[in-house]
Amino acid sequence: MMIKAVFVALILPLAGGVSLAVSALEPHALTQAECGSCHAMQAPRHDLAIDERITRKAPPLYYAGNKFRREWLVSWLQEPVPIRPAGYFPPAHTEQGTEGDVVDQESFAEHPRLAAEDAQKAADYLLTLRPYDDKIDAVKYRPGDISPRMGQLNFSKFNGCSACHRDVPDYGGLSGPELYTAWRRLQPEFIASFITDPVAWDPHTLMPRSELNPGVIKKLADYLKVIGEEQP
Repeated sequence: MMIKAVFVALILPLAGGVSLAVSALEPHALTQAECGSCHAMQAPRHDLAIDERITRKAPPLYYAGNKFRREWLVSWLQEPVPIRPAGYFPPAHTEQGTEGDVVDQESFAEHPRLAAEDAQKAADYLLTLRPYDDKIDAVKYRPGDISPRMGQLNFSKFNGCSACHRDVPDYGGLSGPELYTAWRRLQPEFIASFITDPVAWDPHTLMPRSELNPGVIKKLADYLKVIGEEQP
């Protein structure tokens, strides 16, 4: 159960923290046995009903090696902080307020943190999970720059990303992961590929296909780069 808690902490918001040590058991077997009840460690069948998404307890990790940056993983596993303001399944953690949904912070459980050496071991294992190297290799995106003002307009007004995501800590949607630190935690090629076709990565993702052209996708990715580099 200890390792399962470790990997649950990868995405879900936390109300506190406890320190745990990674077991010395073989990582692959332990992950499949202990983490599989909360995280998808293998790609779900495309013919499964959407109930598969609703019953998930935590994000899929089967493509973690195509998604995350190692430096961020090692740091975050030691000092986990919230990424999804309303958790992985928002209805379980939100209440209707007079001005929209309000997050019930007391509904979140405590999540563990790892010692430095254990965090490195956990990150190294997660980064071996790379079933989508072909999607990464197919990406044509090359990081560039965009003015913060134009980037914010493209993000919020032109493409409506702020309905689900936050590009600043105190404004935006609650149902998706915050994106002001996305550049630090995610590989650039993953960002571009996922925006292009999220369903190709996860058939039951809540993010729809954007049908955006490569130029718009580049502007969105470049904006995440700009705001991510501004973070302390």
